[in-house]
Amino acid sequence: MSDDAAAATSEPSEPSARPELSPTLDRLRVHVDEHSVKLGEFTLKSGATSSWFLDTKQTACRPDGILLVADAIVEVFGDDLDGIDAIGGLTMGADPMAYGVAAVLATRGHHLRSFSVRKEAKQGGIAGRIAGALQPGDRVLVTEDTTTRGTSLIEAVDEIAAFGAEPVSMSVIVDRGGTCAAMAAERGIDYRPLLTAPDLGFGFGT
Repeated sequence: MSDDAAAATSEPSEPSARPELSPTLDRLRVHVDEHSVKLGEFTLKSGATSSWFLDTKQTACRPDGILLVADAIVEVFGDDLDGIDAIGGLTMGADPMAYGVAAVLATRGHHLRSFSVRKEAKQGGIAGRIAGALQPGDRVLVTEDTTTRGTSLIEAVDEIAAFGAEPVSMSVIVDRGGTCAAMAAERGIDYRPLLTAPDLGFGFGT
């Protein structure tokens, strides 16, 4: 999960009206609603308080959930997936999505290598922060389960580029903060979240 929270202690507020989505993305939203969204009073990692908390690993780590995530990736990226060689991001937020999507898409004709970016360089063995099948020159879809500020995605982008691969796209299951699109645009990266906070009935940054 991308934000730390305290236990809920009061009655939650209900989310507001939500936009219509395609059937594929709506099925993902239903799963996220059921398994990943918690309502109450929470203290986030930033120190801010919120009436809702998001643990999208509860979607990405369930077999039906990761199938829905893979379906959404195929819909959102379409033929552009053919130009992607690898998928991954900063551990652990990216890991279930990267490994699960790569495995599912391999059964559908899209063969993406998967990898993780370690939080720090490994000492001994194969050094460095990249773990997995990433190769120099790969065109990469950078992933994360949830983003609020976008810092984990951008940290992964920088490490992937330093390794000699090319971050060309980014995606998350849910964009909570709404700031990542501008950060991606500054780096010339195509950013396509599968869902956003407003899709779930909440404001960006709430």
